[in-house]
Amino acid sequence: MRVIGTAGHVDHGKSTLVQALTGIHPDRLKEEQEREMTIDIGFAWFTLPGGEEVGIVDVPGHRDFIENMLAGVGGIDAALFVVAADEGVMPQTREHLSILNILQIQGGVVALTKADLVDTDWMDLVEEDLRQSLSASVLAEAPILRVSARTGQGIMELKDALRSCLADRPPRPDLGRPRLPVDRVFSMPGFGTVVTGTLVNGQLKVGEEVEIMPQGMRGRIRGLQTHKQKETIAIPGSRTAVNISGIDLEEIWRGCVVTHPGDYQSTRRIDVTFNLLPDASQGLKHNTEVKLFIGTSEAIARVRLLGEEELAPGQEGWLQLELPQPILAARGDRYILRRPSPGETLGGGVVIDPHPKGRHKRFSEQTLLSLQSLAQGTPADVLMEAMLATGIAPLKEVVLRSNLEVDAAVQAWQELLDSAQVIDLESSPAVEDRDTQLPLENLVAAQETWSRLSAKVEQEVRQYHQSYPLRPGMPREELKSRVKNQINNSARIFNAILRKLVAAGSLEDSGSLVRQPGFAIRFTPQQEQSIHKLMDRFAAAPFSPPSVKDCQADVGQDVLDALISLGQLTQVSPEVAFRHADYERMVSEVKQLIRQQGSLTAAEVRDHFNTSRRYALAFLEHLDASGVTVRDGDARRLRNP
Repeated sequence: MRVIGTAGHVDHGKSTLVQALTGIHPDRLKEEQEREMTIDIGFAWFTLPGGEEVGIVDVPGHRDFIENMLAGVGGIDAALFVVAADEGVMPQTREHLSILNILQIQGGVVALTKADLVDTDWMDLVEEDLRQSLSASVLAEAPILRVSARTGQGIMELKDALRSCLADRPPRPDLGRPRLPVDRVFSMPGFGTVVTGTLVNGQLKVGEEVEIMPQGMRGRIRGLQTHKQKETIAIPGSRTAVNISGIDLEEIWRGCVVTHPGDYQSTRRIDVTFNLLPDASQGLKHNTEVKLFIGTSEAIARVRLLGEEELAPGQEGWLQLELPQPILAARGDRYILRRPSPGETLGGGVVIDPHPKGRHKRFSEQTLLSLQSLAQGTPADVLMEAMLATGIAPLKEVVLRSNLEVDAAVQAWQELLDSAQVIDLESSPAVEDRDTQLPLENLVAAQETWSRLSAKVEQEVRQYHQSYPLRPGMPREELKSRVKNQINNSARIFNAILRKLVAAGSLEDSGSLVRQPGFAIRFTPQQEQSIHKLMDRFAAAPFSPPSVKDCQADVGQDVLDALISLGQLTQVSPEVAFRHADYERMVSEVKQLIRQQGSLTAAEVRDHFNTSRRYALAFLEHLDASGVTVRDGDARRLRNP
């Protein structure tokens, strides 16, 4: 599916020519019909001589409606550039041509209209002047046809020229992540909300859920139409009408984008290349307020000029645009900037990074080199820059940020993987995209990012051991808390990092604790002496041992905790602990007694071990809590005999 867009000065016959080509008059508003002047974008379609059906977006030519023109011209494949033979090149002719140049609309056909109103000599002069005006533009090689919508002169030749122009154009890429920039919104009785636009980057299907960006609302596709024909699937490049359920008319407007849920993120800051038009009335200064036009959206933006204090007319540079309201943009999108007042087209360029990490230092050499790499680097360079910007993230998110086509992304990923510049943190079984064979759902990172973050994790564990040498390891949750800022507090990323470090032998993970390989609790000679004396006290009265408080007094809390973690002592209550071997003996004998008698009371346990009721009760309540016994009145029986 192809879309052609008109361009040219007001009253040069664009809409009349569209009607002659298609049989459809694109002016749909009552005011447009009464004034006989296009105010907003209009739409039509027709079939080329070769049988291909194409859509036409007709744009207003009057300078007061240039911003409506910008909403329609962004998604076209070729331009139908219209110049009236009786007037020739006019101010909006030049401005529209500048816009086509900025948007890099590659080629089209020039229609010299109203040919029936002038003689041949005049027509020759106008065509020569027109050729000069087009000579340095995207339409430099475009054929110029003399036509008359009133008499039909040249209409068939114009159709043939449009067919030839579109014949060698590659199909719109299907990246699997559709975007429909909305250029029209209306409601139909019995159907509800309908939006139209030119679909890019993927397909839309009836019945699937969609997300309306930038507001992030969800709806579902009830129906699709292309040129008033019902479709079950809309393909990239087609003029598409989408009937959406779950979205009210006032909740969506021109400039919104229909996407698949989660495919894109809105942004309030973008990094861009910029070319200030040579005929701009003045230079562009830092912190200037401008109007940004991208897709079908219009937004106020503040210019942050990078590497320069001011751009002169005709000069190129780097900008960071900051927006008070979110928009949707992708790497590679083209855009236009205009001065709000007095209205003037300043220039435009290409989105290099739709999600920069933050405000750049204006004169940072590293920032400028990074932008240069994103703008002119190989696909591997672009993917690497996207990976450095995202940190640790699913590969799907990185590819989306890079906006690379599928084949380029596959090749770039493999190149980076083979050269060990990137790491896949979840290289074990994962969900893979059948077509691209990319582990799109896996967490990935640049080697530089991984080295920095893994070193941070290892350092935290090492410092913990140094601070607490008598503890068997660092609690996982404490480690996660210490690195949460580096991992966006993501449990998935944290777990993936630990798995990778454990698999590499850099850490050991015991479930709730993390430690360095080979780490073991080691007591000082003085501590060993205190422990020996304490164990003598336990040996002297194994079933009536010193209290936990006494143990703390003898060896200190840290040593006591170490003895418990090492399994030398088993604490059964806040006040009571036994040597582990004594505890195991008590458990075994209690089980045997219950099996013989059916149940056992606290008094019987006290008498059997020749201890006090305090120790017997603490021990039995611990067995209850451990699931060994269950209380039955004053007695205990085995939970699982």
